[in-house]
Amino acid sequence: MQKTLIVIIGPTGIGKTSTSIKIANHFNTEIISADSRQIFKELQIGTATPSAEELAAAKHHNIGSHSIHDYYSAWEFEQDAIKMSEELFKKHDQLVLTGGSMMYIDAVCKGIDELPTIDQHLRDELKLQYETEGIESIRRQLKQLDPIFYDQVDLKNHKRVIHAVEICLMTGEPYSSLRTNSVKQRPFKMVKIGLEMDREEIYDRINRRVDIMVEDGLIEEAQRFYPNKELNSLNTVGYKELFAHFDGEYDLDKAIELVKRNSRRYAKKQLTWFKRDKEISWFNPQNLDNMISFIQEEI
Repeated sequence: MQKTLIVIIGPTGIGKTSTSIKIANHFNTEIISADSRQIFKELQIGTATPSAEELAAAKHHNIGSHSIHDYYSAWEFEQDAIKMSEELFKKHDQLVLTGGSMMYIDAVCKGIDELPTIDQHLRDELKLQYETEGIESIRRQLKQLDPIFYDQVDLKNHKRVIHAVEICLMTGEPYSSLRTNSVKQRPFKMVKIGLEMDREEIYDRINRRVDIMVEDGLIEEAQRFYPNKELNSLNTVGYKELFAHFDGEYDLDKAIELVKRNSRRYAKKQLTWFKRDKEISWFNPQNLDNMISFIQEEI
């Protein structure tokens, strides 16, 4: 039997964790997490890390495996996940990969280009330039260093513009010349399952989940890590809105509403990204039997 990676994806709050556990149990296998925030052991509530009961229900990998102080990229995740799958496939014919982090999913399914780790001094310099001179200064620099990528990138996305300049300056080469965008061949078959439901239902689930997070101690968790707010690992929905509240930018009610709004926007972005992949077959999370039947037919 050909080894098969069962990929469970979908927007935030739709139920990927519970669905993945049920599918892993059905195939008597293990789960590799592709969540770029659940890897951080210090963060529990704001990342919706699986509960102790959920972690006990099926063997999970890549949950709480790193510290918020660690540098960890999608390329590094690709190397770790592929190595992990090689070991796990020695004892399982199927594995489950699940998460909503688009780049992490693509890293395993398609592969991404290796890019250098950015020197912290350079990163700090460009951050200061952005804060003092604005994004237009960085854009002009990118146009000079890499006019090809300048014409391709979303110039309103300051993070991508700054990152491209970082790569150009670190390597002395245009960022575009380092991006092959070629799909890597994997020694296993992939069956991709997308979870979807009515968008208003997704948004309602997100709103309710944020309320539960607040009840479970999200505000207190954010307060603990407020001194580390500049870390990239904390530049994410659920924390950055509360950090701004702690800075006095708005009151707590406004911060919570922004967490909900930005979570909904992220879910919309996830769906847009995943819908481009025609290899994904879509199911409502309630249709577990249909999912399992489909997977069995594919493997």
